[in-house]
Amino acid sequence: MSLPPSEVPQGAIRFNTDSQRLEFYAQGEWWVMSTDTPNLATAGDPTPGARGLFMGGHNEPDPSSVFDIIDYVNISSTGNAINFGDLVSSEQEANACSSSTRGFYFGGDPAEIKIETIVISSTGNATEYGDLTATSKTGIGMANATRGVAYLNNGNTINYFALASTGTAQNFGDATFSGGSQGMGGASSTRGVFGGTFINPAANGNLDFITIATLGNGTDFGDLAIARYGGSGASNSTRAVFMNGYTGSATTNTIDFITIATLGNAQDFGDTIAANLYTAGSASSTRMVSAGGGSPISNVIEYIQISTTGDAVDFGDLTQKRRHLEACSNAHGGL
Repeated sequence: MSLPPSEVPQGAIRFNTDSQRLEFYAQGEWWVMSTDTPNLATAGDPTPGARGLFMGGHNEPDPSSVFDIIDYVNISSTGNAINFGDLVSSEQEANACSSSTRGFYFGGDPAEIKIETIVISSTGNATEYGDLTATSKTGIGMANATRGVAYLNNGNTINYFALASTGTAQNFGDATFSGGSQGMGGASSTRGVFGGTFINPAANGNLDFITIATLGNGTDFGDLAIARYGGSGASNSTRAVFMNGYTGSATTNTIDFITIATLGNAQDFGDTIAANLYTAGSASSTRMVSAGGGSPISNVIEYIQISTTGDAVDFGDLTQKRRHLEACSNAHGGL
């Protein structure tokens, strides 16, 4: 509740939760503060900041329209995405993870074994990093500051690789589910949580968790609020959020979330702008951005404030409408 004007001292500062801006009190009214925040400029701010990247994808109904596009946004701002560079080749249905400096894109359709990497603070094309232990199509990616983890959608295989080097991935352990495709994931600095997959013939709402710094098999975490696959997942250090997806009978605008350090089922967060599937998500410590989609083919980017609950808000547009794209960032919860 705001204090009456007579009780507000000159120069008082407040954070306006409606406008998400700092304000100061002077001459009988509140004024928006001008602050030196270069990372809050535009979606394509040239300073590194909290960057989200969206890679690859395709544009049905033309199955030949597979893209090597890499777009980026400044997660702290709003606006349209900017071209970053190109993948090694045109790809879709892969997955991604990242450190604070490098992004990694692995697998793809047709079923791929390669891992590609980019330097997030710059712009430019991806280069080859190394290989997974097996091919992966529509796998799941997550990471902490030093290690990337990949569920391969090839049996129940989980791989890991060092984010600061190059080379071949190694076996991490096994998931509790096998052959799960088109899933979602998120991570804190210690835990990765992943699931929400298609396991023929149905959507599977199960979530697994792993301890990223160790090796071992996945353990049951709980279930999504609505069983679905083909959505987008991302996290800050405490919460993982899952947006959109396909239930097996309909696309959904569902957003649900978990607290990574606990166990249990996901809880309702709010709704996306529209029901969709095959979207991709990335996050900063405060925001998740989700982009693209396949029903209909979309270039929409939307965002939520992770620490609250509520509906998603329009952020801007990708450079190209597409689905089955993948995303990562240099400021997610695993860092």
